[in-house]
Amino acid sequence: MKSSILAFAALATGLGTTAAFAGSMDDGYVEPVPVAPAPAPVAVVPDSDWTGGYIGLSYGNLDSQIGGASDNGGIYGIHGGYDYDFGNVVLGGELEYLGTGDDYSVGGVDVDSMTRAKARLGYDFGSTLLYATAGAANIDTSAGSDTGAVGGVGLDYKVTDNFTIGGEALAHSFNDVGGADLDAQTFSVRGAFRF
Repeated sequence: MKSSILAFAALATGLGTTAAFAGSMDDGYVEPVPVAPAPAPVAVVPDSDWTGGYIGLSYGNLDSQIGGASDNGGIYGIHGGYDYDFGNVVLGGELEYLGTGDDYSVGGVDVDSMTRAKARLGYDFGSTLLYATAGAANIDTSAGSDTGAVGGVGLDYKVTDNFTIGGEALAHSFNDVGGADLDAQTFSVRGAFRF
């Protein structure tokens, strides 16, 4: 009987030790939780939709040449137009009126005003639009008026979605201003409200 008791005690001790080891393994082990990588930062692309109408003001310089004489002076104007954004390409049209100071004269010819109708084709760089423009211009002078060609380049920058600033450099060619050729170049700083 003593041996049965000892065998039973040994068996109970062995089972207890096994249970103790098994319990400590289950209680101390923590299953690792997979961690998802942090999402990559998302770049914020400024609104680059140039589709819509606009109206604005300009101020700049008019440099003109007629019959071997040349002069330059200030110009101011108002312009309006409409652009359509095709993705990277922007196509539009614009009408513009420019006035000069009362004392602007070249070769004895007073230049009073200029009106321009232009198409423009540009590339959308996001908040910047770089464009080429061409069309027709009419010049009104003391020697008469004439219609000629105009062309050049410009740049607009969106300060906000509804306001742009920019610049434009244009060349004009008129064939009959008082019987003479008149060439003119304008350099303007422009601001416009877009809608």
